[in-house]
Order: sequence, then structure tokens, then C-alpha cells
Amino acid sequence: MNPFYTAGISIYGGAARLVSLGSPKVRHMLSGQKETIARLRTFREHLAPEGFDVWFHAASLGEFEQARPIIDALLAKDSSKRILLSFFSPSGYEVRCDYNPRVAVVYLPFDTPGNVEAFLDAARPRMAIFVKYEFWGNYLEKLKKRGIPTYIISAIFRPTQRFFKPWGGVFRKMLGNFEHLYVQDERSRRLLAGIGVENVTVAGDTRFDRVTAIRENRKAIAEIECFLSSGEKDGFKMVFGSSWDRDEAVYIPWLKAHPAVKAIIAPHEFDKNRLAEMRRCLGGSRTMLFSDFKEIYHRSPEEASKVAAKLSYLIVDCFGLLSSLYAYADVAYVGGGFGVSIHNINEAATYGIPVVFGPRHAKFKEASDLIACGGAFSIDSARAFASAMEPLLDEKVRSKAGKAAGDYIAANIGASDIIMADLFPQIK
Repeated sequence: MNPFYTAGISIYGGAARLVSLGSPKVRHMLSGQKETIARLRTFREHLAPEGFDVWFHAASLGEFEQARPIIDALLAKDSSKRILLSFFSPSGYEVRCDYNPRVAVVYLPFDTPGNVEAFLDAARPRMAIFVKYEFWGNYLEKLKKRGIPTYIISAIFRPTQRFFKPWGGVFRKMLGNFEHLYVQDERSRRLLAGIGVENVTVAGDTRFDRVTAIRENRKAIAEIECFLSSGEKDGFKMVFGSSWDRDEAVYIPWLKAHPAVKAIIAPHEFDKNRLAEMRRCLGGSRTMLFSDFKEIYHRSPEEASKVAAKLSYLIVDCFGLLSSLYAYADVAYVGGGFGVSIHNINEAATYGIPVVFGPRHAKFKEASDLIACGGAFSIDSARAFASAMEPLLDEKVRSKAGKAAGDYIAANIGASDIIMADLFPQIK
């Protein structure tokens, strides 16, 4: 790979080590990377002595959800398959490190030549599948040189990306290492064709398949039902998913102005100090942590019902519930749009409810599409949030927007079947 690219990766790694001094999240990532080769050797010994059949790489939890329909199909349809799953971010690794006994989960070391050789020697994958935005030049080059077919799924391309710049030759070269690219939309295919990349299929986004499967298999959450049943009959209910402090600054004033609304808030991160600050902002007497409410409910559902009658807000302080929580909402707010980018809005829209989110969503086709069809609303301030919410309090307006959102999801399922048929035609 280009030496300037490799130097940039080394600088990136050095910067991460500096940041780790004040960031537990980055510290966990670096610590996990140091253990990767040893973990791979252990996994190989007990799980895949001949090497892994397929290596999936997802940057974080959201990208894993795009890989998951393919992973789950392989696990369900071929009991011999042994899968390697790598993450770059702790938010993916820590939630899915024990995903399945036939899936080895590790951190991906930084993309330097030495790390890449050590990783591939230890893993010995027969196929590699990267997800959406994962373009690591040294990994891709070494996979190609070793004759390991490599693919990318649910990829999406924009004219502003480096591949399409006059100076982007190094990055265009990366694309030549893929056996095939499965992209989300026709625009991506045209962009790639414009730089000579023709081994492309417009398959769509596998995340639509995943959120549809979640909706169809979701389980009721008794504690949530208890909390919501204590409100006014047919009262307005909201779920705020993957919420950050900048999101809360936008919607908490509206919640305080609408005391009859019952709200479930699932913050993206929930350390002790953050949870305490959220309770303070919302009003401690009207707010409870899900873990505390759950304890009361398991002790006595009747007591929990009495407690719930005095509460307006429940803060979910655990992972794994959000995708099912949206089923209880009249309207969902999905966080992240005041930071780097919005989180998974399809996860909410699949339930046929309107979705509201912040302004940073340009990288997500589904956001633009949902706005265009009337199923979602982007806001950039507390005032804009209040303006978007006011008409949605009307059941007819809300129902129309929710139907648009649900119809959009239903119209876009099927990417996983296309990819499975192409890459694993022997598996029916």
C-alpha cells in the first residue's frame, strides 16, 4: 500500500494512544487490539483449526446489524460454517463479544502492514466481507495478494468521498481489491462506473431485512407495559433512542412543556454521572432508571404500577432493548444527529411510526428517503423540534406519517437474499 497511507495510519494509532489517556472507550479498544492475535489463536485451536470460512468486519454495532442477516443465515443453514467477526469500536465489540458459539469476535488491529500480516496469518479466512464504509488499504491489498475473495455489502458512495477526487488515486486503488461490491442504490453504482469500477450490484441495504426480522420476532417487555399502562388512556408515548446530551437539550424542554407525555429514554451511553445528570434535568421525582423499576416490578407488579403512576420518564440503563422499545411509541426520536451522525432510524420506522432526528444525516440514504416520503422529520433546534412535534400530536397526521415510514421499510427488504444467492449459492 502507499507509504503515505501507512504513515497516516501509524499517526492515527499514535493519536489514539494519546486520546486513550482521557477516554476509557479508546483505552478499551487499544487494550482489545493487543489481545486480538492471542484470541485468534485460541479460537483457531478450539473452533476453526483450518481457518475461518468467512471473516466479517463491521466498524461498530450499527454496521454489525447490516452484516447480521447474512451471518444469521449462514449459521442457520450451514452448521459447518465457522465465522470470524471483527469490530473497530468498543460499542460493537462489548455488546456482541459473545454473539454465538460458532462466531469468534475480536477487535481489528490498526491497518499497518505488520498488523495485517499477523492478523491474516492467525485467522486464515477463506472469504472476507466488509460492511458499508470499511475501506482499509493494507488489509484489502494483502487479502487480494493471498487470493482471498473479498466483498463489501450495503456500501453507499457519495460524490464528496475521496474515491472521486482528482487526488484520490490511492483510494480508488483500494476498490480494485474487491471481488464484488454490493451497493445500496443506483447513484452509488453510477459513481463507481464513472471511475471504472464495474463489478457492482445494486442489492440495497441489508439493514431493512434486519429491522424487519426484529419487528417480527420481538418480545413484549412487561416492565415497559406496566410503566406505560399507568398513564392516561390513549396517552401520547415517545421513545428517545440512542440519545446524547445534545439531543436531550433539544427535546427535554418540550417534554417539560407536555407533562402528560410518557417517555422512554435510551441514552447511547449511560455512565453513573450521565444518568444522574439526566435525572436532574428531567426531574428526579418523575424519573426512574429502568433497572430500578425492573427490580420493583419483579418484587411486586402491583407496587410497580403504583410507582409508575407517579412517573413520566423511564431511562433505560442497559443494552439490548431499544429495537423492541420502539414498538411502544407513537413517535420516535433517534439521536446522534447533533454529533457525528444519526443512529439507526430504520429500527424505529419499521414499526410504522414517524421518526424525528437531528440535522447530521447526509450519509444516510434512508434519512433523505424517509423525509421525502413524509415518514420522518429532521430538526436542528429545540424550537424546530417543538414545531415538528405539534402536528404529530394529532392522531390522523401521525398515522399518515407512520404509514409512510412503514411502507418505505417494507418496499426495501430483500438485499440479504440477493447477496446470499450470489456469494453462497450452495446454501439454500
